[in-house]
Order: sequence, then C-alpha cells, then structure tokens
Amino acid sequence: MAKREERNLNVTIKNQDDNKNEIVVSVSSIMQKLKKNLAIWLAAAIIAGILGVVISSIRTFSSKTPARALISFTYPNIEKGLDPAGRKFEIETMKDPVVIERTLTQLNIELDKVEDVRANISFDYKIPDDAYDKLTAYNSVMDKATSGSLSAAQAMLDTKYYPTQFTIYFDFGAAGFDRKTGVEVLNTLLKCYGDYFYEQYGYNEPLGAAVNAAEYEGYDYAQQLDLFRDSLRTVRSYLSSLSNDDNTNFRSSVTGYTFKDLSEYAKTVRSIDIDRISSYISVNNVTKNKEAALAYYDYRIENLNRDKDEYAERLASLDESIKQYEKDSILIFGNGTDSTNTQYATASDQYDSLFRQKTKVEANLAETKQDIKYYESRRDALKSNKNSSKENVEKVEADIASLSEKVSQIVDLTEKTAEDYYENVQFAHAYNILIPAQKSVGAGIKEAVVNSIKPLFVVEALVFLIYFVASFLGALKSSNNMTAKASAGGDDDDDDDDCDLEDVIDAIEEEADEVKEKTEKAVKNNKKKK
Repeated sequence: MAKREERNLNVTIKNQDDNKNEIVVSVSSIMQKLKKNLAIWLAAAIIAGILGVVISSIRTFSSKTPARALISFTYPNIEKGLDPAGRKFEIETMKDPVVIERTLTQLNIELDKVEDVRANISFDYKIPDDAYDKLTAYNSVMDKATSGSLSAAQAMLDTKYYPTQFTIYFDFGAAGFDRKTGVEVLNTLLKCYGDYFYEQYGYNEPLGAAVNAAEYEGYDYAQQLDLFRDSLRTVRSYLSSLSNDDNTNFRSSVTGYTFKDLSEYAKTVRSIDIDRISSYISVNNVTKNKEAALAYYDYRIENLNRDKDEYAERLASLDESIKQYEKDSILIFGNGTDSTNTQYATASDQYDSLFRQKTKVEANLAETKQDIKYYESRRDALKSNKNSSKENVEKVEADIASLSEKVSQIVDLTEKTAEDYYENVQFAHAYNILIPAQKSVGAGIKEAVVNSIKPLFVVEALVFLIYFVASFLGALKSSNNMTAKASAGGDDDDDDDDCDLEDVIDAIEEEADEVKEKTEKAVKNNKKKK
C-alpha cells in the first residue's frame, strides 16, 4: 500500500515536434544518483582543499612574504600628530640607524646590513571607524552650514586625523635574510625602538650634567665640591619637575622612594655634607694651588654677577609683559529679553607661560645671589688663612670620596625611580607591540590557509557543480533507457496494464466481501448478548 501511495516529482523533457517522444526524470532518481556519487564528491572536495592549501603554502614560503607586526602609541597628543616633546611625530624614526645598529648587535649580525634593513622597512596605517565617522560628520555639517556658521563649520573641517596604530613590514628576502632570521630582526627592532623612544622622549635626559665618581679628582678640592653641588642641584630640579607632573604620589617598586624622598635626600647631602666639607676647606685653607683657587673664585664671582644682572633684566621684562598682556575673552550676548552682555576672561596658554617663566627666573636669580655670597666668603677665607697640613688634605680627600659615593647613589636612585615612573605610569602604554611578527611554521601555514580561502571556495564550488551535473545526467540517461525499453515493449505493456487493472478490481471485491462478513458476524454477536 505504501508504494501505491508514494508520490514523485517528475521532470518532463518533451519534443514539440513529436508528442510521443517524452523523457521523464524523477527527482528521486536524481537524489539516488547524488547519493551514489556522494563518496566520490567528498573525496574530490577533500583532495582539492588539501591541494589548494599545499599550493598556497608553497607560494607563501617560496615567495618570502614580508614579515609584519602591529604597534600602537597611546600618549597625550598623539592623536594630533605630535610626539611626547610636542614636535611632529614621525614613525620613520623607527628606521634610525641607531635603532638598527642596536638590533643587529643584539642578534650578532654584521653592521654592514644596516642599510639593507633600513631600506626594506615600510609602514602602513588604517583610519579607525570612529575617526572616519567623525570626519564624515564634519563634512555633513559643512554641507548644511549657513553663511552665519560657515566659519565654525570650516574650523571643524580643519580637523585632521593622525594615526595611532601602524603596521610594520620588513621585506627580509630583499634584505638577504631567511624567514626565521627576518622575523627575529623585526621583533628585536621593535623592542630596541621602545628603548629608543623612552630615551628620546622620556626620562633621565636632564641628568646628563650629573658627574660620575671618577670625574672629579682632576680638580681642586673646592672645585670638586662645586661639581657635586651642581650635580645635586640638577637632580633636585629634575625631581621637582617629575613631582609636578605626578598626580599619583608615585612610589617606585624598584627603589622604594618617592620623588619627594629623593629630593629631601639630595637636599640633606647638599646642605650638610657639602657645607661641612666646604667650611673645613675654608677654615684650614685646604687647596692644591692657592693662587689658582683664588683666581677661580674671582672668575666665578664675576661670572655670577653677570648672570645676576641678566636674570634681573629678564625678570623686569617679564613683569612688564604680564602687565600689558590681555587675556583672551568671551563675550556672551543676552537673550531676547535681556540686552545686557557679559564678558569673561579665559585662560591663556601664553599668559600662563609668562608666569611660569617669571617663577623660574626668580628662582635662578635668588640662587645666583646665594652663590655669589658663597664664593665671596670662600675667597676671603682662603686669603686670610695659612696653607693646610697633610692631615687636613687627607681628611678632605676621604670626605670627598664619601660624598662622591652618596651623590652617585642619589643619581642612580633617581634614574631608576624615573625609569620606573615613565614606563609604568607616565608612558605606561605610550608604545605597545600589539602583534609581534610570527616566525613559526604554524604561523606560515595559517597565512597560507588565509591566502587560499578565496581560490579554494571557487574550486570547491566547481567540484560541487560537476558532481551535481554528473548526477543529473546519470539520472537522465537512466530514464532515457527505461523509456526506450517501454517503447520497444509496445502492446505487451498494454496487456500487462489490462491484467494489472483486473487484478486490482478482483482484490477490491475480495476485500469488500471480507468486510461484509465481519460486519454480519458482529451484528449477530450483539444480538446474542442482549
């Protein structure tokens, strides 16, 4: 019964010139052919996929595709195209010979490769979607701007986008390296550039004037103290600038000191140790050459007096500029019912800069006056005292050696604390290597798979098309053969159809008689029960 109730969807191909020539292709027969050829299709699809990846891998590894990495910068004003010093930012500084030389030195590669590396590094960047949306919005505002708001709209259009993320490419094949070495060169270059970046824009540059312990012995004792005094002055000034920039009350996890701690330490050494040794030198007339020392004091006093006059003139000029300077102002118009207008003075960078300059000049002037008095007192004491004894000289030399160790320690602690601050607070994420270059074979295979996706999709679609067409043609051929056999059978098929019809009628009659008998028996049984 199930077979008699089955319904098939057939495709009929009919010849318009001869209505007798018809080919019927059922969907079930097509599905049977698809099922029959499924294993072949799967095998062909898998083989095609493997071959596609293999061919792409061969091309990827043989062509020496440039290694690439992704970096980013996230410090204030990078979005304006400025470096941390406020100058124009140039990503090309990564190709600085100093950076490349450090890279090759770390990898024990000959430095004659510097130019090969530099010439084969390139950069690319992409505008983020949010920045692109802003630029598009600005253009839309400009299109709709009225004449009254044209200047405001134009100001928005003047806004430019500067990238903060860069892709670094290194064509190691052209530079004469294999893939493994080329990737190592690129990744080491990125790390060396990080050190270079902090050196250029970060910490410890003002500490260049701080002397090492081995550099003072060629001077007279009083001059040695001046060197250490200047070193501590430089350190304290640097620590003061760091403390002003720090709003976190930073304490270094490396040294355990804050900037204020180090500044007080330097102040103590300067005010106690140096003054104690200086007074001993003055009282006991400790000097390597008295006449040379007196000439040195006279020169220092004369030079400091010139500095004092210069600072005084600059201070007077700044005071006059501040008095005559007018702050920027904003005029706020009243509403329709209020005719009064209000004018407010606003902050001005130039005005604030004048005050900062004045404060600095005042501090320099006060310090210069103190130095003049200091050298005058030392000169006068040296003139009035006799020459020192050998014991005095040995004591001064021992005290200065101890002072040198303390100053060196302060300079070292300051450098380490500043380094910790800049790397972990101020410039914690200023320079980031987001994605380093990949050197593993797996990474190369991954790149090959990515490169083969599009051609592989086309090949797999072609294999499926061939599989489907072959199955359809097979079903069409099978149906054609069945039709031919049916045409050749002719009358026999008609007789068979008549016999089949009579058998169906007889079967229906027999089934009806059985149902009738069962019904009569059921009626009799019901009567007996009643």
